[in-house]
Amino acid sequence: MRENTALTTWREGGQTIGVWLSMANTYSAEMLANMGFDWVCVDLQHGLIDYQDLTAMLPAISTSNATPIVRVPWNEPYEIMKVLDVGAYGVIVPLVNNRREAEQAVAACRYPPDGNRSFGPIRAALYAGRGYAAEANEQTACIAMIETEEALENLDAIVSTPGLDGVYIGPSDLALAIGLPPQGDTTDEKHAATVRRIADACKTHDTAIGIHTSSLQFAQRYLEWGFNFVTLGSDAGFMGRAAAQDLAAARGTQQQEREKTGY
Repeated sequence: MRENTALTTWREGGQTIGVWLSMANTYSAEMLANMGFDWVCVDLQHGLIDYQDLTAMLPAISTSNATPIVRVPWNEPYEIMKVLDVGAYGVIVPLVNNRREAEQAVAACRYPPDGNRSFGPIRAALYAGRGYAAEANEQTACIAMIETEEALENLDAIVSTPGLDGVYIGPSDLALAIGLPPQGDTTDEKHAATVRRIADACKTHDTAIGIHTSSLQFAQRYLEWGFNFVTLGSDAGFMGRAAAQDLAAARGTQQQEREKTGY
């Protein structure tokens, strides 16, 4: 079976950098996947993407060496199983609040006797190659999002769940959970302390720790903190920033020419 290289790196204590996809476009998915990111996550929770889009986007990502990951809309076993069957090598499950919910997510990612995933890897076996049935449990990453007040109360119980490979912090929802505005990239000390608390719990239990960011500055910050996986940015974010920067520069040139010529 094709190796889940991102998961291997996390298990070895290494670090990876990924990109987030929120637009339903195979070209942008393929282009970003081939830029050298370690993993690519397709967002079915908040992005403008549905399952039919996913069936085309995952093959586009597969033209690269990036590990394909999907954030599912909810902790529903059938949603998890379906994205794995179409070729996701990992799932990010939002709003996991307690040990029972973490166990439910893990079980949906594993074939019996380790879980209750139903067998039918329609495209996954084609992408992964020989050995999928025997090796999928070991190569599939199950990642829980900790981002609510209840999850913080049950932090150790969640991160110590057998079979849970990683925790992904949603910083905006985490901010809401601790009484702050929903700002993702923030220097707020209370937010930083909460992020460190989650990271410390993950390290105690040998669970990979990741976080969503929207900028180079914060991606670098969390890599320096020892995070195993960080999101450098999203397709929409990269496009918007580049367009805004170039437009501002062009407007500046335009204004300079007007001042020179009087037109």
